[in-house]
Amino acid sequence: MSTVLVVDAACDLPRPFLEERNIKLLPVDIRIDDQIITDDKDAQKLTDFYRRGQLNKDHDAESIPFSVEQIEALFNEEIVTQYDFALVQTVSRKRSLIYDNATKASLSILRSYKDLRKSAGREGAFAMRVMNTGTLFCGQGVLAAFASDMIERGKAKNEILKLCDTMRQRIYSYIVPPDVYYIRERARKKGEESVGLLTALVAKSLDIVPILCGRMDETYPIAKTRGFDASVNRLFDYAIERIEAGLLTPYVVVSIAGEVGDLLAFDRFQALEEVARKHQVRVLSCVMGLTGGLNVGPGSVGLGLASEDHEFAPQK
Repeated sequence: MSTVLVVDAACDLPRPFLEERNIKLLPVDIRIDDQIITDDKDAQKLTDFYRRGQLNKDHDAESIPFSVEQIEALFNEEIVTQYDFALVQTVSRKRSLIYDNATKASLSILRSYKDLRKSAGREGAFAMRVMNTGTLFCGQGVLAAFASDMIERGKAKNEILKLCDTMRQRIYSYIVPPDVYYIRERARKKGEESVGLLTALVAKSLDIVPILCGRMDETYPIAKTRGFDASVNRLFDYAIERIEAGLLTPYVVVSIAGEVGDLLAFDRFQALEEVARKHQVRVLSCVMGLTGGLNVGPGSVGLGLASEDHEFAPQK
């Protein structure tokens, strides 16, 4: 049985890794004022987008996930006749309609695939499963890298599903936003009140920068530090500690809503890479997808890893 992994564009992974592992992509459109931009994980296009400053608070912006019809068309054209099983992993269903749309599309796809496969000369049944990762951006990337390992090792469909379901409960995804007020404004425009105005203003005036954690469909502050660089370096130190303690899958995904090279400006990033190499852990650095950048703000840094249950490391 041939198996393919499909992720949405909110998943932070470098495009070369997606191509290396034959991971298929559900693009996400971003509307900025009256302009539509498609996130297909092209690093240069993403970098240019952030460089132009199109996500500042002055612009009206929203993400537009693939519709049920678009997902169905993509599967019928590229997946159904080429593979026997498709695992679709999506960003937390609380943050996007992608999971719901993919689930609805799967019902239609599974009803109508037989004629398509017959015309293409492909025998046997087609199956698919839509999985809500319950996590964000870099966390999605870690789970996708793990799933692609399982596929490359030739694991059976049911074993892949069981292993991925267990692993998604051990994914820790973090975001350090440079401007809490930005998050508050974007959330408010979507009808959310997750960040109070007073909290945002106090954080901004005192230069208090939170580290946000996304797990099991919940997003919450896990730590606070004075200064953006200090918060990011604290996150990298935490990742170093988890690598030394032992990860459940040998990947750490790091993203930035800007140029990847800017990660080198943080003192502890190179230390993270060195410790990762020593422990045979692969650091996958990439430009943050537009969905992530839209919601948490330009300049934000994300990190994801898989670990046994633990408390966030105290500040050094």
